[in-house]
Amino acid sequence: MVGKRKEFNKTCPSLIVETYVPKNNFYRQIKQLLKLDFLYQAVAPFYGKCGQKSVDPVVFFKLQLVAHFENLCSERALIKKSQLRLDILHFLD
Repeated sequence: MVGKRKEFNKTCPSLIVETYVPKNNFYRQIKQLLKLDFLYQAVAPFYGKCGQKSVDPVVFFKLQLVAHFENLCSERALIKKSQLRLDILHFLD
């Protein structure tokens, strides 16, 4: 099944990462330009109707972009870098 990310409660100040990312940040600018909602319909035929939900296709695509931009060839390095950088976390939502 195609999974979707869960929305967090944005009323808590500690969860608002956006305020800590500079306005001219590379990932912030890309996030404003990319509209990836079409991916849900594009990948839906390739997923089954039952079973465990997958990783959100939009988040997966954004992770692949981060791996390309950061020149990372290891998924472990990608996840480690994504956990440590606020700009990447903001980009991934």
